[in-house]
Amino acid sequence: MISLGKKSKNRLLRIVMRTTLAIISIIVVLVLGFFLFTNLYTPAVSKNYGKVDYKLYTGSLDNQPLIVAFGGSQGGNTWTESYWSEIRRDFLNQGYAILSIGYAGTENTPETIERISLNAIYDTIKQVSRHPKIDSDKIALLGSSKGGELVLNLASRFDDIDAVVALVPSHVTYPGYTVTGNTSSWMYNDQEVEFIRIPFFKYIYKLLTTGDMSQVALEILKEEGRSFEQAEIKVEQINGPLLLLSAKNDEAWPSDYMSNKIVRRLEINRFEHHYEHFMFEGSHYDTKQHFDVVFKFLDKHFKAGH
Repeated sequence: MISLGKKSKNRLLRIVMRTTLAIISIIVVLVLGFFLFTNLYTPAVSKNYGKVDYKLYTGSLDNQPLIVAFGGSQGGNTWTESYWSEIRRDFLNQGYAILSIGYAGTENTPETIERISLNAIYDTIKQVSRHPKIDSDKIALLGSSKGGELVLNLASRFDDIDAVVALVPSHVTYPGYTVTGNTSSWMYNDQEVEFIRIPFFKYIYKLLTTGDMSQVALEILKEEGRSFEQAEIKVEQINGPLLLLSAKNDEAWPSDYMSNKIVRRLEINRFEHHYEHFMFEGSHYDTKQHFDVVFKFLDKHFKAGH
């Protein structure tokens, strides 16, 4: 075994200390740099800002009530996909028309859900509603997950939306899907919709220690409490009946908790229209199994008038 002399030990100690301080300095610089980056850097608005892709499905009848359908965070024009073909046929067979809207992640739209124009989506809906087979006085919105957050934001701002179905939605507006997370998902009148500022380091720490994304989101929502109030969607301004579906075992985000928050806001503000909250056993992606609830709600509170 090699024995180090006193001078060698001191020299080695100084090297270790300098190396440790250098590493700590690098970490501090990186953390500070990331902090400054996430707070000061704002990505450019997409060159496709204000653009929407859509596809309309109609049956043979005249004056068809219009169901405007949105997918979630996966992007694309979700309701044109084969996964929803059976449900699309069910809508058409029951006398509804379906307008599938892609608002991000399609050829002509922004690449990701970040500062998406609510006005552009609404203008598209109104344009399509003038189709000769559509009853322009019967427009319902249907969105799942991030699309649920979207339809609540839309209907709370445009009062000629006649009914809303929000599947596993959020009660608040989340940040846009960027590295910095410091912009909104949505724009209204070219201004960002107020959104929650998620404490990044707290979120990452909790996620690393638990591995449960939905539980972490729930803890953050509860802990931040009042600081998120400005980002709550003003669902009491919706001008028609509302159906919420949430999952008891939601692995993506706590849709049961968030839907209960929506209901509580409706109660406090004495919402004058019919509303329901159907909570089902299952996960975030099990909504397709419960469209009997959706059809029953629409037939009674939308198709037949309200």
